[in-house]
Amino acid sequence: MSTCKITKSFVDKLVLPEKGQVFYRDSELKGFAVRVTTGGSKAFVLEKRINRKLKRITLGRYPEITVEMARKEALKYLGEIATGIDPIAKRQQAQAEQMTLWQVWQDYRRIKSYLKDKTYVQYEMYLNGELEDWKNKRLVDITKDMISTRHGRLLKSHSPSYANTAMRILSAIYKFAKDQYEDNNGLSLFPHNPVDRLGQIKAWAKEPRRQTVIKPKQFERWYKELQEMKFNTGAESHHVVADYLLFLLLTGLRKNEGATLTWSNVDLEEGTIYIPDTKNKEPLTLPLSDVLVGILNYRLRFKTNEYVFSSRKAKYLAHPEQALKHLCETSDIKFTFHDLRRTFITVAESLDISSYAIKRLVNHKNGSDVTEGYIINNHDRLRAPMQRITDFFKENCKINMDDYVSR
Repeated sequence: MSTCKITKSFVDKLVLPEKGQVFYRDSELKGFAVRVTTGGSKAFVLEKRINRKLKRITLGRYPEITVEMARKEALKYLGEIATGIDPIAKRQQAQAEQMTLWQVWQDYRRIKSYLKDKTYVQYEMYLNGELEDWKNKRLVDITKDMISTRHGRLLKSHSPSYANTAMRILSAIYKFAKDQYEDNNGLSLFPHNPVDRLGQIKAWAKEPRRQTVIKPKQFERWYKELQEMKFNTGAESHHVVADYLLFLLLTGLRKNEGATLTWSNVDLEEGTIYIPDTKNKEPLTLPLSDVLVGILNYRLRFKTNEYVFSSRKAKYLAHPEQALKHLCETSDIKFTFHDLRRTFITVAESLDISSYAIKRLVNHKNGSDVTEGYIINNHDRLRAPMQRITDFFKENCKINMDDYVSR
């Protein structure tokens, strides 16, 4: 780095380097310099040790900023540094404070691109819905009082679950900002999460856990109307959804786990299915009972693509809600997709199947149960419990195996 007095005429005469960049240090003001790049850029900088580390602050590009302006800016920064202020951190904080909720969300989505699509859809549903008036607010302008007021308002207009979810989404965005945006000293530019107020004042709403299941006395009627929907409504989607709903009931799978099951993950010779993408991120291999094998053999006759429960529009059964609504109306039994999973677990418990086997069948994590950690439940050991559960449904639903025999 060359040392000389930096003036307008000196900067005008500077020759561009053949490669990289060159610095010319001012002989009068220590740390003041001009940087010249091979691309033709000339910029004023200040180099100074801050917190024992040599830092470089860009003051501005020439000729947008004059030598005199740059020198005054350098003196201002030197004054701040002398009084213990880190001007780089100060500048970063000022820039961060201009970020809006929507801008941080865009960074969240870009950086956390590995999340499931439905997560992004849910976040934007709230950000474009009940939180829309906050989208263009600076993150630093959303206060604890605003959070508690909005949460209270949502509790009056929506369910406790809805209100809590809206706040959890905001909290997740703030936690992301806290971890993502740091100054040059590694300190968070967003250290405070205003959503913490709800925990501090114990304002989170209680969300009653759903307990709905299909009752044993309803099984026969439910299955009868399921078959009626499958063969007599004339809707192609109903034919697929009927098998899909029974499949969920007999496996305890979550809605999307069943809907996205591919033929490549079905082993009819081994009598298993493999679910690679589960809620708890732990892949699941399930043994197949006789009815499940029958359903899969039956669906194989109508194979159109790689999905077991296929759809012409979305390839897999992405939107079975209308068929479920139809079955609820015709059977006069109100249930959800997750109620089928809850019914499966309830029946398994009623058959005195061990809690360890049930947890493996429905892919619940072991938690802190030390004993369970020593028990190895492979799919062969789960085959008998799975068949017992199916046998219960066969008897109570009056399932006719002839309906699933390949012909």
